Amino acid sequence: MTGISEEINLGTFGVWRGGRTESAEAVEIEQAGYGTLWLGSSPTADLADAERLLDATENLVIATGIVNIWNSPADEVARSYQRIAAKHADRFVLGIGAGHREATSEFTKPYEALSAYLDVLDAGGVPTDRRVLAALGPRVLRLAAERTAGAHPYLVTPQHTREARQVLGDGVLLAPEHKVVLETDQAKARAAGDSTLRMYLGLSNYVSNLRRLGFSEQDVTGNGSDRLFDAVILHGENQQIAAGLRAHLDAGADHVAVQVIGTKDPLPAYRVLADFLK
Repeated sequence: MTGISEEINLGTFGVWRGGRTESAEAVEIEQAGYGTLWLGSSPTADLADAERLLDATENLVIATGIVNIWNSPADEVARSYQRIAAKHADRFVLGIGAGHREATSEFTKPYEALSAYLDVLDAGGVPTDRRVLAALGPRVLRLAAERTAGAHPYLVTPQHTREARQVLGDGVLLAPEHKVVLETDQAKARAAGDSTLRMYLGLSNYVSNLRRLGFSEQDVTGNGSDRLFDAVILHGENQQIAAGLRAHLDAGADHVAVQVIGTKDPLPAYRVLADFLK
């Protein structure tokens, strides 16, 4: 087992962003005090966006959350990693994963595909302690512990974090993502987050993981139950949201990636939350 390189400081909390993040936004995230910016939406194999954001910032770690193994050839990713590491070795983390069965016709034997992908990264000189694996179930969590610095679970609860820590063991990075809506009114929070949750409930890997955590078929149908919504999308007073994020740390996480949803411009919310996460 290995953990993240001691030279890389992820910080306690990071920001998870889907889509394109502008350089000025990355600078603002860094200035707000977050340690890491996670790039979602399957970054391309050239890792150009990660390099651009690293060039624009001074201390912010950039992590891919995640490069999709079906869309990005491992040998090209390895070459891109080496290009970036030549300038920013201590501020870049390569996150990879198998994505979703519904997204590609090539989705067969994902465990074996992940293992083979890691073989190519090994051959390409990508250090084990500077890469992480998207992992939800026990088998892929074990693979993350054995062949990468650790795991970056998505759409999870502190209960999952606790169980994942037991599988990973000590000294292995555990960096879960958790969604947030800065809204105290339950109905308004649901209105802001329902479309996001509904999208993920259409993906079998997330549904299977939520069922493993004890959610019922009714919980994971349609827009999801209130019980599920409250568990995976934090809302309420700012201090309550901060406490919900820290619950992952209490359960064994090393770092928590915060994703603000339900607004076109999440940066103001990240600035507000930063004060409650210090």
